[in-house]
Amino acid sequence: MSYSPLPHLRRALVALLLTALALAAAGCGREGSPPVKGPKSSELPTYPVARNFTLPASPTWERARRRGHLIVGVKEDQPYLGEKDPASGRYTGFDIEIAKMMSAALGFPPATLHFTTISSANRETALQNGQIDYYVGTYTINGKRKKLVGFAGPYYLAGQSLLVRSHEKDIHGPGDLAGKRVSSAAGSTPAQRIQAQYPRTQLVTYDTYSACVDNLLTYQVDAVTTDDAILLGYAAKVPDELKVVGKPFSREPYGIGVPRADNALRLALDDALAADEKNGSWKKAYDVTLGLSGVPAPQPPPIDRYPAS
Repeated sequence: MSYSPLPHLRRALVALLLTALALAAAGCGREGSPPVKGPKSSELPTYPVARNFTLPASPTWERARRRGHLIVGVKEDQPYLGEKDPASGRYTGFDIEIAKMMSAALGFPPATLHFTTISSANRETALQNGQIDYYVGTYTINGKRKKLVGFAGPYYLAGQSLLVRSHEKDIHGPGDLAGKRVSSAAGSTPAQRIQAQYPRTQLVTYDTYSACVDNLLTYQVDAVTTDDAILLGYAAKVPDELKVVGKPFSREPYGIGVPRADNALRLALDDALAADEKNGSWKKAYDVTLGLSGVPAPQPPPIDRYPAS
């Protein structure tokens, strides 16, 4: 029986064709969460560094002084608030600017800041074990958290809302979520509120909001819920695909998390926030970051200088 190479050649050609088609499909498919956007470095305000600043009553500040820089916990997946460019490693957003303002006020050049990404579920632990000096990342102040950490601020007032696909017509607010798959970040206040107040919702949690948005864009969930500031950033990136619906159904005062016993640091940050709101730095930072979502700068909320407990 003679040997013919044609069947083997056909199989090889088919395999090559299937591989090419798979690569083409991958190239044309969805890339997941919207691309990183943010201000150019030249557009960002600068913050004068306080000279001869000392805060000996703060053990956190003293450790940073000996180390030579501050370590700040942030988010890396929240457009115009706290976002990390995977290519350059650069962090941008309103929360990042707040962190820089605070660094300058505490006597540390903002360029020396060391940012570290901490998820919502791990914020209290990171502050309690000294992994970070303070945390700026859409961190809602509430009574339960005050038992674990301290808060300076608030520096911004947000409200929980809903992000859906642009063609969605059935979801207009939290009352429409019964039987719907809704995602949020694990350990976050919005996730806890949905679970407690809207139990007929099918809550799905992920470690990051970028994962939530990925799953919304790929039809794995019907909506994403968190603070409107975060959702507006995502919707502004891809307005043809995503939209924010309904009115905010909570009040989320964002604070700067600090170790609970370090009242000296907390009060120093309160002073710094008040000064930056008065001198215009707060508004400048907002305009070139969160203001890019199209929402004008609001009035900063009153600072809560609560007594030490």
